[in-house]
Amino acid sequence: MIRKALYAAGAVALLGALIFGRDVFSYARTAGKSMRQAVKSEVPLEFEVERARELVEKIVPDIRHCMHVIAEQQVDVEHITADIARRETSLTDQERVILSLRSDLDEGDKSFVYAGRQYTPEEVRRDLATRFERFKIARDTIDRDRKVLDARQQALVANQQKLDGMLAAKQDLEVQVEQLEARLKTVQAAQTVSTLEIDDSQLARAKSLIRELNKQLDVKEKLLDSEGKFTGLIPVDAESVVTPQELGRDIDTYFGKKPAAESPSL
Repeated sequence: MIRKALYAAGAVALLGALIFGRDVFSYARTAGKSMRQAVKSEVPLEFEVERARELVEKIVPDIRHCMHVIAEQQVDVEHITADIARRETSLTDQERVILSLRSDLDEGDKSFVYAGRQYTPEEVRRDLATRFERFKIARDTIDRDRKVLDARQQALVANQQKLDGMLAAKQDLEVQVEQLEARLKTVQAAQTVSTLEIDDSQLARAKSLIRELNKQLDVKEKLLDSEGKFTGLIPVDAESVVTPQELGRDIDTYFGKKPAAESPSL
């Protein structure tokens, strides 16, 4: 099966070389790039946003590892600091003993008694030389450990700054992902509104029905008004026409005629 696949691939490569010549690899790269872009353009944006969210979450293991390293460094710094402090106290005691022995030798006594035992000046001198060499070695060792402690503290500060940067970057990326998701929902909502199609025929039918219902209600209101008015009765609510008492005289005066004796009817 593998051999057949290799033969097929070789045949395709040979055919491509015959058709495109030396440019076959350039065509292949361009075709591959076009295919990748085409496939990528078909991926839904929702999927890409979720993929971005997962990439942000993949930072968490690195953050936890950095936190573990910082915790170990903090413990190391604490232990080294305590050990140096303990040895510094011991060196202070040794310094006091060395100076005391040297002071005793300077007095020129023939013998010295320490803790109930007698020592010659030569024995005290050898003990003093040994103590002094050990003191110098211990002091040098502490000085080197202090340099190690300083380097550990600098590394601790650097890792703490790195952790702070990673946490800040993660929070910033989370905010950006949330903003992307909000923008995507806004665009999707706008697309939904823009692609919403209204059936014009249904809209026209609805308008026609509303007009018809309004017309029917108008007719019913007119009928109710007509049924509420009864004929043959004195129109109490109607305004009565007042006839002037001197109607004839007013007419003659208006037309410039001499007033005549008005008939009783006027």
